[in-house]
Amino acid sequence: MAFSDLFARRRKDGHDAADGPVHPTMVLDRFLAGLSGRPQPVLLDLGPVVGSNVTFFGEQVGCKIIVEDLSKDIDRHVSQGKLEELSLFFDTRFPQESETIDGILCWDVFDYLDRPAGERLARQLKRVLRPDGVLLAFFSTTDPRSTIHPMYTKHVVVDRSHLQYRPYAAARAKQRPLLNRDIQRLFEPLRITENFLLKTNLREVLFRKPAAAAQAKPAAAGS
Repeated sequence: MAFSDLFARRRKDGHDAADGPVHPTMVLDRFLAGLSGRPQPVLLDLGPVVGSNVTFFGEQVGCKIIVEDLSKDIDRHVSQGKLEELSLFFDTRFPQESETIDGILCWDVFDYLDRPAGERLARQLKRVLRPDGVLLAFFSTTDPRSTIHPMYTKHVVVDRSHLQYRPYAAARAKQRPLLNRDIQRLFEPLRITENFLLKTNLREVLFRKPAAAAQAKPAAAGS
């Protein structure tokens, strides 16, 4: 049974009401299309482990999934009073070699980072992403001060067009929203191929690393 079929059955039975609301996603299908046709692509997921997501991506694109839950890193730095060290921590957080990842699921992790930490994280993600690789990220557009209790969101894939949002406690609140131009600058030289602002005040952005990036390294070395 496909996961989407199983989810539909649970909804009819009324067992998923407390799990979280379901919302449309405009970019997930395009993200999957960016991975299709690649032999055994490698996917990096920056959210918590979600078993059904692992199954979904494995069935859809036959990929290997590496989960690096950054919410735990953020919470640990907050609880230890070392939040100012988070940006430097990202410099050595990812053991993956350069240009070895085909797709990256950032979800909304950048909402919880200040500018220095966000820049350091983006730098590492751009490093590990293969030329022509794709990166998906969500950005809130609302004032985080309206949230009383800090919460993370576990993004559970329902199907290629829908995600279920499951909130869970966070040690740090969301930071000031990034403007569209700041998002673009943060991920340069990646190109924005899709950019949607949803009714939920969430911006979904799909990036692609230019294939020309593979040729830039030898040219720089010889200069």
